[in-house]
Amino acid sequence: MRALKKAAADERLLIEAAQKDPACFADLYEINFERVYAYIVKRVRDRAETEDLTSEVFRHALANLHRYDWRGIPFEAWLYRIAANLISDRWQRSGREIAADSIEAAVEPSAEIEEVERRATMFRLVDSLPEEQRRVVVMRFVEEKSIKEVAREIGKTEGAVKQLQFRALSNLRARMEGADA
Repeated sequence: MRALKKAAADERLLIEAAQKDPACFADLYEINFERVYAYIVKRVRDRAETEDLTSEVFRHALANLHRYDWRGIPFEAWLYRIAANLISDRWQRSGREIAADSIEAAVEPSAEIEEVERRATMFRLVDSLPEEQRRVVVMRFVEEKSIKEVAREIGKTEGAVKQLQFRALSNLRARMEGADA
């Protein structure tokens, strides 16, 4: 979990640096290029057009970076939104006839963007758990330790660790349902 917090903090610092000095945008470009390219190529399926659109996404992002407001959602989600809008615009300009579901995939929030947002919400909710519950969740699901390993490390019985895990997951489920409402 600390690694995720650090990554989010690092990303925020990179964004703030790029907002002050556009030369710092290169780091954001390097981190996100492959994901944005993959997102576009899945929808466009033409290499030259994918390259053009990917370039346009980053040009647009750099030109509008001063408008970007950090809300804890990964920067790549913003880039995906830009890409979806550019794909839709290009299709409309070119006058192509596209199946309705293809247009919806480009215009509506993609499953990938929704997944990024869902994960960001989950990370925030895990951070809000009571200390012992958060520690158990991180050790079990991030560090992938067994119940026995967690029990030994935190000095509790395996039954106590299972109870902490159960309470944490119940707590998270209730909070996720509240966040979705």
